[in-house]
Amino acid sequence: MKKILTFCLYFLAFNTYAQNLPNHPRILLLANEESGIQKNIEQDKNWALIHQNILDEATEIISLPTLERIQVGRRLLDKSREALRRLFILSYAYRMTNEKKYFDRCEAELLKISQFTDWNPSHFLDVAEMTMAVSIGYDWLHKDLSETSRKQIKEAILQKGLLPSMDAKHNSWLKASHNWNQVCNAGMTYGALATFEDNPTLAMQIINRAKKSIELPLEDYNPDGAYPEGFGYWGYGTSFHVLFLSVLQKLSLLDNAVNEGFNKTAYYYQQMLGSSGQSFNYSDAGSGRGGLSPAMFWYANKLKDNSLLFNEKKYLNDKKMVNNRILPAVMIWGSGLSLDNVPNPNSHVFVGAGKSPVAMMRTSWTDADAIYLGLKAGSANVNHAHMDIGSFVVDALGERWALDLGMQSYESLESKGVGLWNKTQDGQRWEILRYNNRYHNTLTFDDELQLVQENAEITQSTTAPNFMSAVTDLSNIYKNKVKDAKRGVAIMDKNLVVIRDEITNNEVSTRMQWTMVTPADVKILDYNTVELTQNGKKMYMQVVSKNKISLKTWSTNPVNSFDESNPGTIRVGFEVNLAANEKSDFTVFLSPAKKTIKAKPLKSWK
Repeated sequence: MKKILTFCLYFLAFNTYAQNLPNHPRILLLANEESGIQKNIEQDKNWALIHQNILDEATEIISLPTLERIQVGRRLLDKSREALRRLFILSYAYRMTNEKKYFDRCEAELLKISQFTDWNPSHFLDVAEMTMAVSIGYDWLHKDLSETSRKQIKEAILQKGLLPSMDAKHNSWLKASHNWNQVCNAGMTYGALATFEDNPTLAMQIINRAKKSIELPLEDYNPDGAYPEGFGYWGYGTSFHVLFLSVLQKLSLLDNAVNEGFNKTAYYYQQMLGSSGQSFNYSDAGSGRGGLSPAMFWYANKLKDNSLLFNEKKYLNDKKMVNNRILPAVMIWGSGLSLDNVPNPNSHVFVGAGKSPVAMMRTSWTDADAIYLGLKAGSANVNHAHMDIGSFVVDALGERWALDLGMQSYESLESKGVGLWNKTQDGQRWEILRYNNRYHNTLTFDDELQLVQENAEITQSTTAPNFMSAVTDLSNIYKNKVKDAKRGVAIMDKNLVVIRDEITNNEVSTRMQWTMVTPADVKILDYNTVELTQNGKKMYMQVVSKNKISLKTWSTNPVNSFDESNPGTIRVGFEVNLAANEKSDFTVFLSPAKKTIKAKPLKSWK
């Protein structure tokens, strides 16, 4: 009886929804909602600028040849992403101007992609993004497409997108908690909505499946919003999660299905951009600067906090914004937001727990010379993680002084047979120069790797303007070498960066290496002082310890044939011998002027 009642309730809800589903267009921007965007454009020059950039790029796309199904290694992903960029921009341009040139070019792209033999289901991200791309184009052009074009396009969505997602050999992402879940569920949901009237039962099955499955990555944002996979993948996973939420909430098919961590994550992302303009790029993130994030406009609207657009406003004159494949979503999610009224963020410190605990702090949001300091804890076992536990980055005087080399392109490694995704302790992933602890701003003992299965928490932090700090316990990460290892980072008196390590050695002597990767020219001045110079600016690194240290530099040149080069960078730091059972401490000061203070133990950092 209970099963019959459940089925009846589902059937009733299904039919009610099917009857209320709006006609095309129904994805993100309903019929006649263009007027709201137009109002924003007319009232705010900033919105007019973004809008014009989109139209200009749509015109540029018209001159390009249609996409070809050219696979690179195991991926078709670059074609799927370009398809999403082109079709989103072209269909937006057509809806806003009604100019036939945009329609014709968009239809041609849709038909060409629909003729691909498949969308590469063996690497399902490719299918997900291609399905979303074609679904937006199909939905937004639907009323003007010929019946022949409609049939071909919707059949491609079904056969090359939705049905492969029902095959168990292609949908392991349903049980994942990382970005694959978010991207694939979003893509399939868009496909289901675009073709709903043709396959309503399948469509509802896919939508309901997605609503349940996507709860897995949602949990990873708790408790504070720190995204486990870092800055680059936040821009991927979170953006597609927002695309998923936005389209279903627009159609009243999803309530406020987020948690506290997901609401807080916009503040994490905002704090991940340093005062140099570069991101805190731990894990598999690029080494470049940030760029316009459409998802932040969704958050600004949802949380009623325009300060979340503080970084985004910097990119309004950046022509590269058109490389963002979901750029038109800005015009939808930014509805009603004023880009002339963007206050400074309130907080100068962010500390987040979770799978990849992280702390960021800065002396100012507006001073170009402000100090920015980031600390990474966590585990190398997290998806896309490196052996960067305890690593840090430092910005000052508008430059990055302590940097993360970032990821190496997957294809450059996979094409050479490197076991990139083998994350066991002796996996080949850790032979890659940029991925192991020797080339991060952290500690190495006897040249050994950090322990993959272990984890480090951030154990304490402070937010006082004259003493912002965070401490992480690295003991488990190095438990095969030392008894106890703690690292604290701080900005003192708004002009001094402090990195302090407290080590208790094991029963045998150990050699410790303290490393910092820098783009600066390095000059060792004396036994404990280093001068760093770049772009006519100087910083000084001074080491205070009772132990006898040996200041050194090391190359960042490739070690293996598969390593990419790292031009313009060098490692600087020191080596020290630790006696058996010895307790030692090392305090490194970084400042534009030679300046040290009395080194205080971490237990007093409160």
